[in-house]
Amino acid sequence: MDIKLGYTYDQLEVGMTDSFTKTITETDVYLFAGISGDFNPMHVNEEFAKLTPFGTRIAHGALPQCLIAPVLGTRMPGLGTVLVEITTRFKAPTFFGDTITATATIAEKIEEKKRVRLDLTWTNQKGETVAVGRAEVIPPPKL
Repeated sequence: MDIKLGYTYDQLEVGMTDSFTKTITETDVYLFAGISGDFNPMHVNEEFAKLTPFGTRIAHGALPQCLIAPVLGTRMPGLGTVLVEITTRFKAPTFFGDTITATATIAEKIEEKKRVRLDLTWTNQKGETVAVGRAEVIPPPKL
């Protein structure tokens, strides 16, 4: 089997960036509820959600958050990357139909551990930031 691993520690540079974009659908929210077991009516019951400050159903916060996985795991650093830590601060809700772009930017290289810290942002189709965060990863090994 021939698998091309992602960027190694030595190939990564501060400032490198990559992203992944997806529109969040009603189906995504229901599937996520089933996978996570989180059937909070704010996500799955429109009549209940009308009573909330948002006035309609919203996606689970972890749903748009997980859109960073294809960036880290398949694009940059890429295949073979191990996620060590991730933090996220949610700033705005994600509504059904929102198109979310998850972006990772190399912020720091940690020489002694051969790890990389990345700044993370999630924005919607209006350019509004819905979340920010940081991640620390172990890039794939040099083969």
